Amino acid sequence: MPAKKYETIALQQDGAVLTLWLNRPQVKNAFNAKLLAELSSALDEIGGDPSVRVLIVSGRGDCFCAGADLEWMRAVVGYTFKQNVQDSQVIADVFRKLYELRKPTIAVVNGPAIGGGMGFVGACDIVLASEQALFGLSEVRLGLVPACIGPYVLRRAGSGRVRRYFLTGERFGPHAARELGLVDEVVPSVDLMQQALRMAQSLLTGMPAAQAKAKELLERLPEMPLSAAVPYTVDMIAKLRAGEEAQAGMRKFLEKK
Repeated sequence: MPAKKYETIALQQDGAVLTLWLNRPQVKNAFNAKLLAELSSALDEIGGDPSVRVLIVSGRGDCFCAGADLEWMRAVVGYTFKQNVQDSQVIADVFRKLYELRKPTIAVVNGPAIGGGMGFVGACDIVLASEQALFGLSEVRLGLVPACIGPYVLRRAGSGRVRRYFLTGERFGPHAARELGLVDEVVPSVDLMQQALRMAQSLLTGMPAAQAKAKELLERLPEMPLSAAVPYTVDMIAKLRAGEEAQAGMRKFLEKK
């Protein structure tokens, strides 16, 4: 990664694995305009950097992300409709960039993930949660809704499973989150980051172009009618088979046999 300086996030690269830390522990890693701008810039860099194969997202301190910063919310109260549209677009763009990143992503939920913090949970490919993690879609209690993060939460868990929490705003623990499909594994706090690194190493055994296409397949295929899905998948696998990455991978496998 380029050595760009950030104030509200921290980047730590170990080989092909990059950890992006939300780095505002004094305010429970709540996001404001600065953090969103830095996230957007960092995701652009990560997406274009071939040295990064896997992205881990976590929070410094004992909280993952408490949602919106209180000072930022005070400013938002006075926004015009146009300002609210512009501000909401920034939030939407950040989570879309994370969701559409052509590299595997792991959310490491080390503590509460509340409100907008749930956007990271929904947008990442794999979610590991500490036994101390806490989740909540609390927007309705403020007269709002989980709008900009909604597409990703619903893609991950489905509307039937999270409907209750969209409407009540109540909080729930990591095991309930796993039952809902929001979390893949619940891990003791002391083992959380080591498990994330083990997961990252497992992801590195896959090939980058194939993983990018796998993410595309997961996004597009469920919405396709069969009449479109069949030619789409035939075309995809044919192109991959003829590609340099798959040719090398298949030769290596066959030589081992």
